[in-house]
Amino acid sequence: MFSGLIEYRGAVVALDAHAHGGATLAVRCEGARAERVEPKDSIAIDGVCLTATAIDGEVVSFDVVPETLACSTLGERTAGELVNVEYALRVGDRLGGHLVYGHVDAAPRVLLRNPEGQGERLRIETPVQLAPMIANKGFVALDGVSVTVAAAGPQWFEVALIPETLTRTTLGARVPGSRVNLEVDPLARYADVILSLR
Repeated sequence: MFSGLIEYRGAVVALDAHAHGGATLAVRCEGARAERVEPKDSIAIDGVCLTATAIDGEVVSFDVVPETLACSTLGERTAGELVNVEYALRVGDRLGGHLVYGHVDAAPRVLLRNPEGQGERLRIETPVQLAPMIANKGFVALDGVSVTVAAAGPQWFEVALIPETLTRTTLGARVPGSRVNLEVDPLARYADVILSLR
């Protein structure tokens, strides 16, 4: 489990596709030594919860299965590209964002970005199946970053990004047309399932 507060960045070392599907992703992860990362640890890369399979210094490797590639942007990553890195929460850690599982629901496109005050506002397309789970002033995670929904329409939603988020995370580089990993608030996901059973 994660908080959506991004403390570290990483750089993609390689993304090697397998002939039978899936891929191996290697990322140079800031903080890997300090966090004492070991194989089998959960690490969120751009909001996708992955399991470390091998570690060489700060380079951590992950197996990425076809389902994950289909639901996220990880298959688009190239060597040298920056990614958001978050290590799993430990018991007793401060929870300052919201609960993020790293189970990405979709990879919608950025529609607009506009300056707003000291920061910027991003408009993201809303996948039809997720629309009931995205509410004004609710939470979502974009590329693993915990953000508050600032406005929501039938086919889009907006988030307001502060300068800290723009400089510390990859959201500062997401231009219109690019895709982001979207995870809806887990509570909204469960509520939607319960209501659909009535």
